[in-house]
Amino acid sequence: MSTRFPSASDIVTLRCVERLFLEPPILNRRFVFIAALGAVLAAVLAFHPLRSQLVPVVGMIVNYARTLNAPAGTLTVEAAQPTGDPAPVDRDQSWSDPLAPTQSTDWPSYNRTLTSVRYSPLDQINRQNVAELKVLCTYDTKERLSFQTGPIVVNGALIGTTTQDIFSLDPATCAENWRTHEDFEHPAVNRGAAYLNGLLYRGTGSGQVIAYDFKTGLRVWKTTIADWRLGELISAAPIAWDGLIFIGNAGGDQRGVKGRMYALDARSGKIVWETYLVPKGPNDAARGPEAPSPLDTSTWGNQPGTPITGGATWTSFTLDAERGELYVPAGNSAPDFATGPRRGENLYSGSVVVLVAKTGAYKRHFQLTSGDWHDWDVSNTPALIQTKGGRRLLSAAPKDGHLYGIDLDTNMVLYRMPVNTIENADVPFSTDRAVHFCPGARGGAEWNSPGYDPKANLVFIGEVDWCTTVRIETEKKILAVKPGGIWSAMATHNPYDTFGKQDSYRKWAGWVYASDADTGAWKWRAKSNYPIQGAITPTAGDLVFFGDMGGNFYALDSRTGRRLWSQNLGGAIGGGVVTYTAGGVQKVAVATGMTAILWPTTVTTGKIAILGLPGG
Repeated sequence: MSTRFPSASDIVTLRCVERLFLEPPILNRRFVFIAALGAVLAAVLAFHPLRSQLVPVVGMIVNYARTLNAPAGTLTVEAAQPTGDPAPVDRDQSWSDPLAPTQSTDWPSYNRTLTSVRYSPLDQINRQNVAELKVLCTYDTKERLSFQTGPIVVNGALIGTTTQDIFSLDPATCAENWRTHEDFEHPAVNRGAAYLNGLLYRGTGSGQVIAYDFKTGLRVWKTTIADWRLGELISAAPIAWDGLIFIGNAGGDQRGVKGRMYALDARSGKIVWETYLVPKGPNDAARGPEAPSPLDTSTWGNQPGTPITGGATWTSFTLDAERGELYVPAGNSAPDFATGPRRGENLYSGSVVVLVAKTGAYKRHFQLTSGDWHDWDVSNTPALIQTKGGRRLLSAAPKDGHLYGIDLDTNMVLYRMPVNTIENADVPFSTDRAVHFCPGARGGAEWNSPGYDPKANLVFIGEVDWCTTVRIETEKKILAVKPGGIWSAMATHNPYDTFGKQDSYRKWAGWVYASDADTGAWKWRAKSNYPIQGAITPTAGDLVFFGDMGGNFYALDSRTGRRLWSQNLGGAIGGGVVTYTAGGVQKVAVATGMTAILWPTTVTTGKIAILGLPGG
């Protein structure tokens, strides 16, 4: 599960208000007023026929009350102590990364390069002058939403998305060039757009991929690859290469939903190929030509009548253009917390799956969370790195709280290093007792991926340190869930806890780890009192930029972790952090204002903040 959004009717409002009182901020008149208003609305909602439309309002009231006295951001940096290090790695100090060839001053794709390293060669803003950084302008979407867009900057425009809109901004002034609104049948979280040859591409909660004209925002074509009525959606940002658009479907926590990957013709929207990421059944839809795959049901011990479920794609994708290989992160299998109905490794769930980009044919896979029962998706995009030690490395950080380094020449795991609190990872779940485990179902590395600094040979990853308690339903109740229903197997009468009961938000935290790409050993780490959900962006200015769920935005010295600058931007940072030049001057843009019922953050509208140096 990489941020699930139950329908509003699934949220038990009275329980939410009860939680508000169980975890109250310091009492003051404002809080009492908000709490009383929430209680009144809750009473109305218990009987009102339109309660499903009003529940989000009450949820936001709950979060507003929780954050009235939210603490200021804190960041504690720790350097690794000298130890008996592994054998030294022979490194070329004049080396540059051949897998990230573009020296563009734009940010043309979700993770800047198709290899997803997120590194920018810009250095106008650097550790000597970053203390002067300031907000130059802000674009307000005027929508309260789970704002997670990863902006792209290309050809003099910044492109972002909301649940139903796509917009183009002047990347220097925040002025709106155009904004296109669509009335989707099922709006859902969206993580960004792709660009290729004068067109923009995005997915929708209603299961379509849509192309727009880059200059005008007018729709060019629309292709359906998922059925929202079955619980399917598209949240990921597509990537574009050589006339193809690569995109997959999400929704793998709904009974019967199977993850699939697609290539679409960039000009026409025609489906070029389709690849199922878990075994396809005889009644599953075929939307395009089926790519060759050896996948069968041998790793799924499902009972008759129990559908194979999972393997969805939630964020974005990685591509090695030199080898023509597409790297696809495949999410968890379901039911999430119960393995009884799906015994086995459950391939290719919890894996990075490598496909031939032109045909969708299977090449190989790396399963990182085999037979998972914690909802530890491999949900974010892996990075392809050429390390200073000469290794061609796959760097991945799923929700299990570890950083993985895989040697792509040998297909061997070089390291699996903990980068979060790990607790009860091997304890099985049962129907008669609750198990507390870390990272929780909303923990680990959620939807943003590792970043890599080739100058320092460091991999950076942001983590959510938030634990969960789970007790599972009886198998009879698990199997009684209807097709398309949320299939977590959590035993609870509170839909708010469908994916486990989270620890108090007073106990949550976040980490940024800076780890040696060749060995996985961390050089420094920073702990925040808020989760790190947004993107991590290292630059040639010896900086690493990131933000937290308290709205605090930071610039650290990428070599040492020393905090050089920080500012609260007024809303949770759960989306992109990008840097580029406009008029020859370096800027930094940040998606702020992530507002969602499941995350107790400041209730505000989604915004794009553009920062730069004075006079820039």
